[in-house]
Amino acid sequence: MKAFHQEVVRVVLLDSQLRYITKVEISKGTANASFAWPREIFRPAITHSSFGFALVHNQPSGCVSPSDADLRLTKRIASGARILQIKFLDHVIVGQAIADRPGYFSFQEAGLL
Repeated sequence: MKAFHQEVVRVVLLDSQLRYITKVEISKGTANASFAWPREIFRPAITHSSFGFALVHNQPSGCVSPSDADLRLTKRIASGARILQIKFLDHVIVGQAIADRPGYFSFQEAGLL
């Protein structure tokens, strides 16, 4: 996803053993933005009866720092997942590795999920 020229949001669906079921593209945006609505993220999770999911999107600029919009979306998705009793495992931003920084940002690793 780091080579994409526009921002793409995907959801990766997992079974109860945290094994991969499928990935679903939620939205494709511009070079610096993409809109993802919670209903579009939860629809495939419900349709595939997944136990859990991870949200993944790229940053064509390479910067993996989460924006305010990323933080707000993550909070809304976490809240909805609790209500639906679907495990929201992580939100990962994919970009470019720079010096000693990895080419991704994990909300779970950062303690934001």
